[in-house]
Amino acid sequence: MHFNEISGAVVDSAMKVHTALGPGLLEGVYEACLVHELRKRGLRTASQLPLPVNYDGERIDLGFRVDILVENTVVVEIKAVDAITPVHLAQLITFLKLSGKYVGLLMNFNVVHLRDGIRRMVQGEPPSASSVSSVVKTLVST
Repeated sequence: MHFNEISGAVVDSAMKVHTALGPGLLEGVYEACLVHELRKRGLRTASQLPLPVNYDGERIDLGFRVDILVENTVVVEIKAVDAITPVHLAQLITFLKLSGKYVGLLMNFNVVHLRDGIRRMVQGEPPSASSVSSVVKTLVST
C-alpha cells in the first residue's frame, strides 16, 4: 500500500472517530479509537512506540514515543489542544527524522471540523517502490 493511500485511510478513519466522539476528550481516547478503526480496515498499527535517538553508536532513550505508526510507513501524532502550535509541528518533524519515515500526520481532535485540525508533513525524499518493498528492518523490531 502506498503512503498516500495509507494517509487517506488514516484521515478517513479519524473523521469517523471524530464524528462519533466530537471534540473535548483526552488524546488517549482518540488514539485508542483511531487504532481500533485502522485495525478494522486491516491496517497494521503500533501505538506508543518508543523512538530512541541513535548517537555515537549508542541507542539513547529520551522518552520519545510515536502515538501511532501505520503500516510501518506513516507516523500519526494525536493532539487534543486548543490550537496546533509550532512546537507540535517540530515534534512531528523530529519523529519523522528519527524514525526515517517520510510522511507524518498531526491530528488535533479538539476542533469542530476535523479537517481544520489535520496537518500532513513530509520529510526527506519519498521512498521508491523498490526500497519500500525491500525494507526488512522496522521500528517495531528495533
